[in-house]
Amino acid sequence: MKHLVGYITAGVLEDAATADLILAMAAKGMDTIELGIPFSDPVADGPVIEKAAMIALEKGYRFDRTYGITQAISGTIDTLWMGYFNSFYHKGLESVAQKGAAAGLKGLIIPDLPFEEAQAHKPLFGGHGIDLIDFVAPTDTPERIKKIIADAKRFIYLVAYAGITGAGKSEDLAEISQAIKAVSSTPLYVGFGVDKDTAKEKVKHADGVIVGSAFVKILIDESLTASQKIDRIATLAGDIKSLINE
Repeated sequence: MKHLVGYITAGVLEDAATADLILAMAAKGMDTIELGIPFSDPVADGPVIEKAAMIALEKGYRFDRTYGITQAISGTIDTLWMGYFNSFYHKGLESVAQKGAAAGLKGLIIPDLPFEEAQAHKPLFGGHGIDLIDFVAPTDTPERIKKIIADAKRFIYLVAYAGITGAGKSEDLAEISQAIKAVSSTPLYVGFGVDKDTAKEKVKHADGVIVGSAFVKILIDESLTASQKIDRIATLAGDIKSLINE
């Protein structure tokens, strides 16, 4: 069974509605949630997710609210946070690890934390049962890929192309996927540019896909009510889950 990871920015909806949305997605088959922590300079994100972050920040979203949302959903769905290192550093890494673990957090995706720097923080988070997810890109050399995936936990995040999320570019991932799977048994998930139209192709040589912008486009659609957003995003999650497992 191929795995679906979904990304939703916290703070665009009220916290209770954000939790309801994620639980509705889980009910449609989503396996893991990346709860996005809004940040003012989201360097890895395209315009859709960047706009969602700005909306959340303008509404007054604060990091500490992330714990409550996590508490509400983590008993039902595997819960990760996606955020930028300054957000965690500012709150104190030990505090984040302790409170995150207490809320049920299982992993962190920090796109601006280089692999070499992440090694210094893995023992702290790992000691609380929180995995730091490692990224591999098509531009990485074979030697670097082996180094990155040697101790990868939970899953390996394969960036589908060099760029930002939601750009919709296309890359042939067969060779790099096969090279990774030849030396690692850690599940391989493809992210960046994955939507209903591309998911089936991108999961072909992987164990799952990571979908963000396709969900967030609906999340920031001002013509929809909160309940309509929940219904449409959950339906899309179910459709993508079915497509990647056909």
